[in-house]
Amino acid sequence: MTHATAAPEQAKPLTGGTLLCAALLIGLGNFLVVLDTTIANVSVPTIAGALGVSSTQGTWVITAYAVAEAVTVPLTGWLSKKFGAQRVFLTCYIAFAGVSLLCGLSTSLPMLLGMRVLLGLVGGPIMPLSQMLLLRVFPREKATLGTVLWAMTTLVGPVAGPILGGIICDSIGWQWIFFIKVPVAAAGGLLLVQLLRGQPDPTTKAFIDKVGLALLVIWVGALQILLDEGRNKDWFNAPEIQVLGVVAAIGFAAFLIWELTEKNPIVDLKVFRHRGFTAAATTYAVGFGAFFASIVLLPLWLQTNMEYTAT
Repeated sequence: MTHATAAPEQAKPLTGGTLLCAALLIGLGNFLVVLDTTIANVSVPTIAGALGVSSTQGTWVITAYAVAEAVTVPLTGWLSKKFGAQRVFLTCYIAFAGVSLLCGLSTSLPMLLGMRVLLGLVGGPIMPLSQMLLLRVFPREKATLGTVLWAMTTLVGPVAGPILGGIICDSIGWQWIFFIKVPVAAAGGLLLVQLLRGQPDPTTKAFIDKVGLALLVIWVGALQILLDEGRNKDWFNAPEIQVLGVVAAIGFAAFLIWELTEKNPIVDLKVFRHRGFTAAATTYAVGFGAFFASIVLLPLWLQTNMEYTAT
């Protein structure tokens, strides 16, 4: 006589208050990650002064997080296929709390930059996966609600960041712009683990484009260092800036060639063949670039040259 192996029992789809609570907690994770892109902007002079570095060096606190996120986001598809979108999201959610704590405990600029890079690495997958999970937990007929919730948290975060950052920095210290997120992210992540327990989280065989990832890190890293250090070193009159420019240009060209010929590219550049997508992506990039430049440079200029406070 043979015995059939019972399939693992899956939880029923979320409904009612459980669905609402899970959706809000998923949106909260996205909000925290987006908030972190701008919350430190107005605190750069204060952080720089506390750590004994210049304000220009202090801007690396923002750069480190943004670059780490930019490198991790293309990996999200592979991570979700390999380990499951839900598992990756929850792991990053809870890790975000732990790394935020380490950021606040940093006592030197190198230590803080290392923690900010780590924060960007664990925060990068949260934004795209939050949208995926919201569409997964909501019934098909209510998918619009998930999209609206995701869009709201994505738009409110960058606006709220400088306001909250300024108030916290002036009131209780720059460390608390990181500490304030610890209990929120930890509680949100742990509650979500309970709410999503047993929900389907499929995995498939996935391949990672290691060469494409390496080229992406090389050219993005070289370009970012060039842009950050160029003004301090008289741009291309300095040999190191010239080297960075060559590395960025060659790395970018090699990245394009490799990604267009790779079977499983880390960034599918073929989508840019569609004019609508290309126009939308270009508009978004230009708009967000202008917005991000203003919220980084204006607070720094107002505090450094006009003697304004963080608030």
